[in-house]
Amino acid sequence: MCGLRTALFAASAARLAVDDASLDVCGSGAAIVIGTSFGEMPAFVDMAEAWHRGGWGRPEPRIAAQAPASQLGVAAAHELGAAGEVITLGTACAAGNYALGYGFDLITLGEADVAVAGGADSVNRFTHAGFHRIGALAADVCRPFDMHRDGILPGEGGVALVLEALEHAQSRGARIYAEMLGYGMTCDAKHPVAPDVDSIARCFALAHRRAGVSPQEIDYVCAHGTGTKTNDLVEARAMHAVFGEKPPPVNSIKSMLGHTMGAASGFGAVACALSVSLGFLPPTINHQVTDPEFADLDLVVNRSRNSAVRVAQNNGFAFGGNNAVTLFGSVR
Repeated sequence: MCGLRTALFAASAARLAVDDASLDVCGSGAAIVIGTSFGEMPAFVDMAEAWHRGGWGRPEPRIAAQAPASQLGVAAAHELGAAGEVITLGTACAAGNYALGYGFDLITLGEADVAVAGGADSVNRFTHAGFHRIGALAADVCRPFDMHRDGILPGEGGVALVLEALEHAQSRGARIYAEMLGYGMTCDAKHPVAPDVDSIARCFALAHRRAGVSPQEIDYVCAHGTGTKTNDLVEARAMHAVFGEKPPPVNSIKSMLGHTMGAASGFGAVACALSVSLGFLPPTINHQVTDPEFADLDLVVNRSRNSAVRVAQNNGFAFGGNNAVTLFGSVR
């Protein structure tokens, strides 16, 4: 297995996931699906620095070999010894949900009995500099939906979930956290970085239809909630467009984890599965004053809340207009 940081996050998360599932996929046809925003971006940073110092030229082969993002899925597959389909998806900050949707399709189409799906990204200079240049970095902490929110805080990590057909999980006596009910995907096709209310609302509605649930059945929304002025406002407007005047309780775990880029919606999926399994809503921390724009949202702030969750919605949006929403529920 390669020793690169983001690949190590992916491989470690995959190992932790199958161990938690008491599942050995070595030699099996289990699929590996990993989402990412930047892959092994530090390798590209190293190449750029070398060119800056010494002028244009052929990159050092050792560094160039580290660059392909495909290594994330391969690293996880090597760690587990899985012999099924392996793919890395580069759909930016919605990539974790894209990976889960891809794994969901493999299971429901009968192309795999098990899929290990999630995301991974690592902090690097390129990411930090890019968000700084567009004025999207928070000065101190990430505080989604707060009147004084001023941007994101980059985070890093890897996340993976084990997806199985229900019959497969029950036959081996697996501990089931939640059922993945379905997903929806849309593309804004309008602006490189600005989210679009209508496209996001369509994504919500598509996910609900595919999962066979109505907006009124959803008990919790794990928001994309980056903490930027624009993203939080657009997401709230999309929720009102679909859920009406009183959307379900909402939180953003980015207030606690930072923005883990391609892993972000994978961590959101974990939060949703645990909310279904354990009956609680995680909080949005660092909250001080609710922005009046969100007065009609039921924000879970600073402290978790005990609550039965039958259906949870996990939002993921990304630059390029990539939107992906996954839905989780108690086993039906």
